[in-house]
Amino acid sequence: GPKEIVNAMSTLQGQSTSNACSITQKAAVAALTGDQQPVLDMNQEFKKRHDYFIMALNRLPGIVALPCAGAFYAWADCNAAMMAFGIKDDNAFAEMLINDAGVAVVPGSGFGAPNHFRASFATSMAVLEKSIERMKKVLERGPVAKSA
Repeated sequence: GPKEIVNAMSTLQGQSTSNACSITQKAAVAALTGDQQPVLDMNQEFKKRHDYFIMALNRLPGIVALPCAGAFYAWADCNAAMMAFGIKDDNAFAEMLINDAGVAVVPGSGFGAPNHFRASFATSMAVLEKSIERMKKVLERGPVAKSA
C-alpha cells in the first residue's frame, strides 16, 4: 500500500497493542488489594485543600470558583477581574498572575473555557495560603498605571 498509509497504520497498531509491563501490573494489584487507609487519608486531605481553596478563590475580587469533584484542580471564572484590569483574555490574565503575583495558573481557553483559569490544589496548605495571599495583593491593588 501507499507508504504514508502503512506508516500511519503501523503507528496506530503499535500504540493500541502495547500493554503495561509486568512490574506495573503487579504494582497495580498491590495498590488495589493492599491497605487502603493511605488513600482514605489523602482523600480527606485533598477535601480540606479543595474546600479551603475554593472558598479563598471566591473571596478574591473578580473571581468565581465552583466546587469540583474528582480532580485536584479548581476552575475559576476570572472575567470580572479581567474586565477590572482591562485584560483582553485569560492568557494575558495568567501572565499577569505569574509576573505580578508569582502564581502559576493555566488559562482556561486551552480547555475550551475562555475567561477562566485552572489552578491545582495538589500542594501543601501553606503553599495554597501563600498563593491566595499573593493573588489577593495583586487583585485588590487594581491595575497599575503604566508610564509612557
